[in-house]
Amino acid sequence: MLSFNLLVTICLIYVAILFAVAGWAEGRARAGRAKFLQSPIVYTLSISVYCTAWTYYGAVGSAARNGLEFVTIYLGPTLLFVGWFWVLRRLVNIGRTQRITSIADFISSRYGNNAPLAVIVTLLCVIGSTPYIALQLQSLTLSFSVFATESVELSQTFIAFWLAVGLALFTILFGTRNIDANERHHGVVTAIAVEAVVKLGALLSVGVFVVWGIADGPADIFARIPPDMMAEGPIVTPRWATLTFLAAVAIICLPRMFQVVVVENTAEDHLATASWAFPLYLFLMSLFVLPIAIGGKSFLPAGSNPDLFVVTLPLAFDQFGLATLAFLGGFSSATSMVIVAAIALSTMMSNHIILPIWIRANRDRNPQSDDVRSLLLVARRISILAILALGYMYYAVTDGTAALASIGLIAFLGVAQLLPALLGGLFWNNATRAGALAGILVGFAIWAYTLFLPSFEGQFILSEAALTTGPWGLQWLAPRSLFGSTIEDPLVHATAFSLGANGVTFLIVSLLTVPSALERLQAVRMIASQDATPRFRASSGSTVEDLFILAQRILGRADATTLFDRMAKTQGKESGLPDLTDSVIRNLERGLAGTVGAATAHAMLAQVSGPEDLSVEDLFAMADETAQIMEYSHELEIKSEQLAANAQKLRDVNERLTELSSQKDVFLSQVSHELRTPMTSIRSFAEIMRDSPDMSESEKHRFSSIIHDESVRLTRLLDEILDLSFLESGKSKLNIRTESITGIITRSETSVAALAARKSATIISDIRPRALLADVDGDRLSQVLINLLTNAIKYGVADTPIIRITARSRGPEVLIRVSDNGPGISDADARLIFEKFARVSDTGEKGSAGLGLSISREIMRTLGGDIELAPSLKGATFDVTFPKSHTAQQAAE
Repeated sequence: MLSFNLLVTICLIYVAILFAVAGWAEGRARAGRAKFLQSPIVYTLSISVYCTAWTYYGAVGSAARNGLEFVTIYLGPTLLFVGWFWVLRRLVNIGRTQRITSIADFISSRYGNNAPLAVIVTLLCVIGSTPYIALQLQSLTLSFSVFATESVELSQTFIAFWLAVGLALFTILFGTRNIDANERHHGVVTAIAVEAVVKLGALLSVGVFVVWGIADGPADIFARIPPDMMAEGPIVTPRWATLTFLAAVAIICLPRMFQVVVVENTAEDHLATASWAFPLYLFLMSLFVLPIAIGGKSFLPAGSNPDLFVVTLPLAFDQFGLATLAFLGGFSSATSMVIVAAIALSTMMSNHIILPIWIRANRDRNPQSDDVRSLLLVARRISILAILALGYMYYAVTDGTAALASIGLIAFLGVAQLLPALLGGLFWNNATRAGALAGILVGFAIWAYTLFLPSFEGQFILSEAALTTGPWGLQWLAPRSLFGSTIEDPLVHATAFSLGANGVTFLIVSLLTVPSALERLQAVRMIASQDATPRFRASSGSTVEDLFILAQRILGRADATTLFDRMAKTQGKESGLPDLTDSVIRNLERGLAGTVGAATAHAMLAQVSGPEDLSVEDLFAMADETAQIMEYSHELEIKSEQLAANAQKLRDVNERLTELSSQKDVFLSQVSHELRTPMTSIRSFAEIMRDSPDMSESEKHRFSSIIHDESVRLTRLLDEILDLSFLESGKSKLNIRTESITGIITRSETSVAALAARKSATIISDIRPRALLADVDGDRLSQVLINLLTNAIKYGVADTPIIRITARSRGPEVLIRVSDNGPGISDADARLIFEKFARVSDTGEKGSAGLGLSISREIMRTLGGDIELAPSLKGATFDVTFPKSHTAQQAAE
């Protein structure tokens, strides 16, 4: 007889082997050598996580109690993979294109990224999976108890507790070592595939032993079938159909099955292999179920637990090695289920409950300033502990007395409440969030009332009297005979009422409500499997640097850098960050969705990007207003000329007005030209896209990118014009305070450091004294210095570009001088450089409007100073002057 301690040691060695396999697989994946690990065979074996302790132990127990009813456990998934393969293919396709991380993420994304819906689905999955966690604890506890000797007197509750603790720690170490950008766990999947082989080999070995080791072949074993296992009446009954249906639904609705079938899928073609390989695996798993059940009934003492025949049969014949292998098969079945289920559920809890609560509680903080990866890891580890604790509490309250198969069916029907919303979201454009939410809540409530709470047998919420006669003695409310139903089977009764009410509610509410714009957009994206208009546009409230920092917090520096490098190269940049475009934000949202879920990624980007942006329609309106201003100004010019001709005594005034009008004419002409160029591009490409319905996606992307870039250029131009207008009108508000000139110059140098590095330019600063102070608006002065430094870097072309910036105290003023060693500015150009739209070189970047020096001059004059071009033997030199602070002047006096 194997000792209990030896069995524990064997389990620990087995777990260590699984860790080694997982570590090896993750190392291969990181090195880009995971071709075999991402093969269809490994993918198919990972789907075998469906075969938990329910199918390993419980199927034999079901066969011993109910004959051929156990076949439904395997028949449902087989029919789904063979007959409804196209449904699985659509799910996998959407999961890959939309970067879905869980079934809660899928449903909430389909119905407009609705956070409350994601929370409801997550809670339902956690509650629905709780009986299944308890099932694994019960199966392991019973199998451990078989090996416990008299010297090891341990209660089953004690064993279950420490098993729950061990499984929680095992899952935390096994499945939450890092946050993967795609939520794919190559190490876990490979280890699950190994466990699939172990449990299949163990079950086949026990079957072969029973048929040919104990009995004398198949004929002998089937001749021993007891009368109570013979089916009486028709095999195909309402219960048979219900069991087959629930087993099929479990493949797409159970969180762990959605995880391995959809989330962990690395290639859509793997489903083609799984469509025949997984039914074959199920056939092999079921091959010896009936012979083992017959052998247990025939060769073991009366009253033996049928759920443990797989282990007790080898022990009864002193086959301790085979018994150990059988135990490891059951251990593999339970641990694989707990690992994947806990990973899936913890992902849902952290993404849809914990992280959104943290974001809401810290809405005033910028999420880029926090390490979201660490938060997610901690949240998932806490979630795993909570999930295992719930499973243990369910086991402790029910005393683990229910048959394993019955517990599994309770969980199956619980998560099956997601089916109407899931299928409706896949195939019905007009399915609404309200319909999905109402259907799930109604179905969940009826399931809990008619099946989940009764499973506690009067020990939780509902008393035994309430189960029999209904609450308050209302017989029509009795959970097992709702509304006077005569359906005797509790499972069939609960399935009919819960899923029936769920589907009808979902249909009626969806017909009575109108989907929001975002719901319609998501319906197009997921049902039509095509991308649509991005949910965010680039906002002036954020920069690409902000988004890069946020991505690092969630994806990690390496993955974030890879993502942004790829986007930069798509824009034709060899290095640096990409320009902030709609495409960048859309791709970033998808990247973040792979880790935190689509709904949370949407919320985080909304918080960072901000809702305010400038649409093309806004630009058209601004252009129309500018045209009206130009027309009005032209009328003023005509009137001023008439006044000049008719009133000699006002000739001087008229000459001045003529000069002003001429300047205005030039200004408006230049504004018109600068506005017309991008507007022409926007209009032309928009018309091409409108009139070419068959345009390819690549052309659409190229034309929309051009429209976006021209819109950004136009926005920048309008911002500069408005800034200049406010300065000239004296309406600009200044924040005057005593500031350090050294600090302002240092900030300015830092702002242009990247540009200087690209141009191989060296900036040398000399400030005397270092404690020089001035009463000034530091931000505005920094704006002037940044403009001068930028111009010096761009236009100061030299073999070794050097820009010098000096600051001196000159009487009551501060003098800042910016000079370069470039070609300088000619005398002809020197008279134009401070004029609006004046550009004396064509070497500047596209989109420069020639307003920088005009704005700089107005800023300095507003500050009580000035800016001028100083004589220089080589290069260009600009002098910026403004008053010192009163404190500095008094100190000098």
